[in-house]
Amino acid sequence: MAANAKRQPLPKWNFWLGLLTCVATVLAFIIGTVKLIDVLKDEQQVPLARLNVQGELRQLTQAEIRSALTQQPMGSFFTADVNVLRERVEQLPWVAKASLRKVWPDRLSVYVTERQPVARWNGDRLVTAEGTVFRAQLDETQLAQPLPELFGPEDAVSATLEQFNQVRQMLQVNGIEVRAMRLTERFAVSVMLADQVELKLGREATLERIKRFIDLLPSINEHKNSKTKVLDTVDLRYDTGAAVSWREPENKES
Repeated sequence: MAANAKRQPLPKWNFWLGLLTCVATVLAFIIGTVKLIDVLKDEQQVPLARLNVQGELRQLTQAEIRSALTQQPMGSFFTADVNVLRERVEQLPWVAKASLRKVWPDRLSVYVTERQPVARWNGDRLVTAEGTVFRAQLDETQLAQPLPELFGPEDAVSATLEQFNQVRQMLQVNGIEVRAMRLTERFAVSVMLADQVELKLGREATLERIKRFIDLLPSINEHKNSKTKVLDTVDLRYDTGAAVSWREPENKES
């Protein structure tokens, strides 16, 4: 036997077998990846099956939030876009802000900040303390007290709210509740009190005129007309004093 015997060449079929094995492995990986992606996209395979709603809800219900989310397909756990879903929730009139996150394996967590109306606006809408006007069905049983009515120009919501807050604060300190306030196009103010007395305040020196009404109120209550009639209107659009009118009391049903 020669010391430097020649090595026998490998059969060609070994090469082709190795190549086929490599190709088969790559194809199996590709097919498996495609199937995995299909599974991850499939709402039936990886669904968002549970909804957890948080936040202090008085006017909204979980059913309304669920309905808003599912008005169109949400996608699977992996494909659902929380920004798109958040926009769906925030389209509800009572929602001021919403934040969403996905929690493995199948839960969608939603935190909702509900709008807080401070008054009715122009008879058919609601307004928040920030001046956001919106239209929504109001469940008055969820209110601590009835909402006051505000009337004003559509382009002067903030000015109307500011005037209302100043007037209400001064009157409330003296135990007088405001039922409604109107700001005209010329920014003249009139106020309706809870006992249906109207205060005409005009455009200037509103708070000074409120103070004048408070000072005059004891004398008005002592006036002879107040003994038999009901105070109706106090017109304070003067430099001093006020014009006061009374109305006949309503007949009480027996």
